[in-house]
Amino acid sequence: MSKKIKEMELNALRKMFEGVKNYVLVEPLKVDAAADFEFRKTLRGKKIAVKMVKNSLMNKVLAENGVKADSLAGTNLLCWGAESCKGLATAVEGAVKDSKKDPKAPDKFKIRPSAIAEGEPITFEVMKTLPTREEAVGDVLGALLGPGASLASAIGGPGAQLASILKTIEEKGPAGAAAPAEPPAA
Repeated sequence: MSKKIKEMELNALRKMFEGVKNYVLVEPLKVDAAADFEFRKTLRGKKIAVKMVKNSLMNKVLAENGVKADSLAGTNLLCWGAESCKGLATAVEGAVKDSKKDPKAPDKFKIRPSAIAEGEPITFEVMKTLPTREEAVGDVLGALLGPGASLASAIGGPGAQLASILKTIEEKGPAGAAAPAEPPAA
């Protein structure tokens, strides 16, 4: 590859991967054109891009973007583009499972055990368990609002009990009122 072509390809990759911090690596094993098209079509429907990139160029571009990646060997498909790490991982896993329709057929794609989430290398299994942004915000709000709700009920509880006691006393009638006289015995 000439230097000029290599530089053009690097510039295209820099533009493509600008700001992307979540990646899943997939190894194509026994892929024909139809299987590759269906795999990419499935992921494209979920707004996930797939690209086969030369490892040396990929490592260089990722390092420039501040993404720490393990040096890779062999053929890799790079998948990116979902709204969250978890969404990306589950979508890619589903597409790999969909690609193997016949249980007797050999695997066509294999998900690499290492992935990249928020620019840091992690395992694919951990990536599937990371919360989405909405789940993380919900967990934080729950942690913040839980003690506040307990405090509010602790403050309001005794007042509610006192109000209930006063209402019961009021319904029974005034304490100073004389009870009705018994009828005289005959």
